[in-house]
This record gives sequence, C-alpha cells and structure tokens, in this order.
Amino acid sequence: MVRTGRFAGSGVTLAADIGGDPAAPPVILMHGGGQTRGSWGESAKGLVRAGYHVISFDLRGHGESDWAADGDYRLDAFVADLHRVIATLSRPPALVGASYSGFAALIAVGENETPLASALVLVDVTPTVDEDGAESIIRFMESAPHGFGSIEEAADAVSAYLPHRPRPRGSGGLARNLRKRADGRYYWHWDPEFIRAVRRERVFDGPRLSEAARRVKIPTQLIRGSHSEVVTAEAVAHFRHLMPASEYAEVGAARHMIAGDSNHGFAAIVGDFLDRHLMQDGRG
Repeated sequence: MVRTGRFAGSGVTLAADIGGDPAAPPVILMHGGGQTRGSWGESAKGLVRAGYHVISFDLRGHGESDWAADGDYRLDAFVADLHRVIATLSRPPALVGASYSGFAALIAVGENETPLASALVLVDVTPTVDEDGAESIIRFMESAPHGFGSIEEAADAVSAYLPHRPRPRGSGGLARNLRKRADGRYYWHWDPEFIRAVRRERVFDGPRLSEAARRVKIPTQLIRGSHSEVVTAEAVAHFRHLMPASEYAEVGAARHMIAGDSNHGFAAIVGDFLDRHLMQDGRG
C-alpha cells in the first residue's frame, strides 16, 4: 500500500512514503519541525484507503532526508523543496502542513502567481502564534544537545514534556525519531542547525505570512488543538479575518501536536474536508 521513495529537493534529497493510485487526487503531508514523516503514519494510510495518492516526506534535515550541507534551513528553503515535490505531479495537490511546515505551505500557495495546490490544510499553525508557546517547543528541542544514553531515557524526556499522553508501551515508535551515533548515544533525528536557523529567522511575527494568507484563493482549513499552546483564540480570529472563506475545526483534548494526541479525530476532520473539496464527482 505504501512504499518508500525519494524526491530531489532544492539541493537535498528528500525521503518519502508514497501510497495510492498515482492517478488519484494527490495529497502531500508535511510534518512539523523536529518530527519525521512517521508522525503521519496512520493518517497517510487512511487517506490512501480513502482513494488518494499520498506523499508524506521528511523535511530537509529531518528523518531520512538529507541534512543541508550549507546549513540552509531558512523558510524559503523548505518552500523550494515543496515546489520541487509538487513539480513531479501531473496536477496540483492538496497540502497538509503541520506547524513549521504549515508556514512553508502557506507561503508556497500565497506567494505563487499561478495555482499551486488544490486545497490547503494548516495544522495548528496561523500567521501569528503565541511566542511563549513556540518558545517552550524550541526549548524542548534544544534540551538534549548531548543526546540520551538510551531510548528509555529519551522516553522519560518526552513523558516529562507531554505528561498528558500515555507513555508508549514499546520503544519502536520513538526509536524512529532517534539516531544512534558513533559515541553510542541517541540523538533526535534532525539537524541541530535547523533550530538555530529558526531562532535566527524569527518567522513568528507574521507579516509575510499574513500577506500570503490574504492571497490564498483555494479551499483552506485550519485545524487547531483545543489545548494548543501555540495557536490562541486571538490567532484564530486574526486568521479568519484574513481568510473569511476558510473553514475551522478543533480537535478536542489535543495540544499542538494534534495527530499524535488524537489521530482518529484529526484524520476524520481532514478526510471530511478533502472529500468535500476533492472528491465531489467521485473521481477527484
């Protein structure tokens, strides 16, 4: 159902999971910063079963994709990678971008002069975000520069950061987000230079993102975790002012990483939105 493939990004090679009939409506899934394409595992399979052609790729510097040799993790580099993936398709895809990837998807769609995508889903990300909430995520990503002595030690760190989630019974899922280096220690599966670039760029003030949002003309949905530490009610109101035709949904009992907190609820909302906008005639 799902195979592993690779795409040529902008100076990097991107690892991806690809599934479904290539003739079906395409959907590109983009995970959040510090995650991997494994974050979309069940959602991707569900969309394939629903009749979509799904591409879920690791961002540059994340998972099994290349780290940028020149350290280029500016937002525009992620946008350029997305353009390269879209160029391999025969028709515009729906884009589902979580967190930092949502910024990239919004810029790609809003700043392109010709239609780039068929629909846009922003997962707990808006042109303006709560800086304290974003800072808490960044601090967690910076909190283990020397890695972990074991997968269990990494699991302890995650449990302390996400106490609302049940501790995983096995270590397989977490192991996919770690890489064991020559020193025998486990490190997160992303390039530390990424988070340094995020701090330098400070994309959270939003003017560019707000302008891009004003220019989006395709069906758009914002999905927020009801307990999000990043997207506030004020940020939602601002977004809906910028994009009055957009749709909005909340996932109950979910924080910023919605798919991990409530995958079933999240998948149902995304599936309904895509079905209504991409499958009206049964063929997409």
